[in-house]
Amino acid sequence: MSRILIADDEESMRLLVARAIAMDGHEIMTAEDGSEALEILVEHAGRFDLLLTDIKMPIMDGIALALAAARDFPDLTILLMTGFADQRERASGLDAIIHDVITKPFSVVDIRNAVANALAARKRD
Repeated sequence: MSRILIADDEESMRLLVARAIAMDGHEIMTAEDGSEALEILVEHAGRFDLLLTDIKMPIMDGIALALAAARDFPDLTILLMTGFADQRERASGLDAIIHDVITKPFSVVDIRNAVANALAARKRD
């Protein structure tokens, strides 16, 4: 299956999303913030199929992470998550580098569908 990196500063959200996505057989790695996620991407030479990141995080937010990841690993599919309308607006100009933004709170079915759609779009490209 696919390799997915999840970045979210809320441990409960990281665990929920990781468990939900793992149900579909994906290999999951997690990071507590954007800086740690970028380190993982570099350490693994960007060999992930999807970066799923929260927008609002300390140290390095999801938008800064998405910009760095898209610059360094242009084939990486990026899916953002947020529970804040203003953060969603910040992401609206990133259509060229992100697949979509999923709004929190979401159900397990919602996140699994969003990931499946992002991975399907990756295969079409």
